[in-house]
Amino acid sequence: MEAKKTPPFKVILGSASIARKTILAEMGYQFTVMTADIDEKAIRKEKPEELVMALAEAKADAIVAKLQSINNLEKIAEAETSVLVAADTAEAILERLPIGDYAQRAEPTLLITTDQVVVYDGAIREKPSNEEEARQFMKDYSGGHAATVGSVVVTNLKTGLRKGGWDRVEVANLFPSA
Repeated sequence: MEAKKTPPFKVILGSASIARKTILAEMGYQFTVMTADIDEKAIRKEKPEELVMALAEAKADAIVAKLQSINNLEKIAEAETSVLVAADTAEAILERLPIGDYAQRAEPTLLITTDQVVVYDGAIREKPSNEEEARQFMKDYSGGHAATVGSVVVTNLKTGLRKGGWDRVEVANLFPSA
């Protein structure tokens, strides 16, 4: 295996996916993993291409907000005076804290967020919610045709520049009948 590559920037993988972690690791990159903690079911779009892009963007937005909150909390901890804030007012106060210098002080960092769905028989299928549903999906795909639609969004946390795209792959005869 190759030595770890040290790019001129940090990489944050905005995903808990074992497959995505493996891909980056096998490429030799060092990276940090952060999860978005969003309600993916609350984000709905009719077209799978729009859905995967909206989900990847929402994940990026959530992680950027989390990083800004962490940065603000570190600033508060470094301050000479301490303030105790009740939990119900903390969110309102955090929104008013200065975060403008966050991007200027940050070292170059790329945040990579992704999403993927399957399209089968015209319907969008996301991750199965349980083993039974997973088995049903596999049974449905047996000898059939499906497509996967995946997206990638890369956010430069120093500049705020964000680029993304999606791709669709048609898969036929996934599990041939015996």
